[in-house]
Amino acid sequence: MVDIRPGRVELSDRRTERRWPVEVAAYRIAAMPVTRQQYAAVTGSGGGGEAEGALPVDSVSWDDAVRFCNRLSEQEGLESVYRWVGEDVSIGPGDGYRLPTEAEWEYACRAGTEGPRYGELDEIAWYRGNSAERVHAVGGKRPNGWGLYDMLGNVWEWCWDVYDPAVYGEYRVLRGGGWFDEHWSCRASVRRRSHPTLRLDDVGFRVARSGLGAGSGE
Repeated sequence: MVDIRPGRVELSDRRTERRWPVEVAAYRIAAMPVTRQQYAAVTGSGGGGEAEGALPVDSVSWDDAVRFCNRLSEQEGLESVYRWVGEDVSIGPGDGYRLPTEAEWEYACRAGTEGPRYGELDEIAWYRGNSAERVHAVGGKRPNGWGLYDMLGNVWEWCWDVYDPAVYGEYRVLRGGGWFDEHWSCRASVRRRSHPTLRLDDVGFRVARSGLGAGSGE
């Protein structure tokens, strides 16, 4: 986990041409997406062999991701963040793991940069132009300035936020682009959406926690 200091980020939506600033409080975010090996260790599902275990977990729904966060929190003796009332999920004051908000994700991805990406795409991301149309092990490309790997490319990542409830209902935000996407989808500002129950082969996630730990991130 990498400590991220408070800051401000401007989000944007190309579809609506809307822009909105967000103040981001201190938080921690995983340096890499959750791997198949990590996911299997927490959930008890099959993780594949050693090489496959280093791949980012994919084909997980938003619902799967938030349940993973609670289970990981419980295993580490932390207070779970998510609460269920029927099928509705809310976020509570626990100190455990959670999905990053959309603003936290973009703020971390940019790592103080202002352009569409934090480096040359081929150096930082697996995308259609260099992936051979398959997912790759995490951490194989150069990290951003805050030590975060695979923020762009490889797999899209679930965020906590609802995309646009007035138009798309429960659909949740995805960020980062994936191994099958063209270069224009692998940008810090690009937003995608999916229903929280869908499992897609180019979608995974990384975890976050509120507040700062003992790390040395910026």
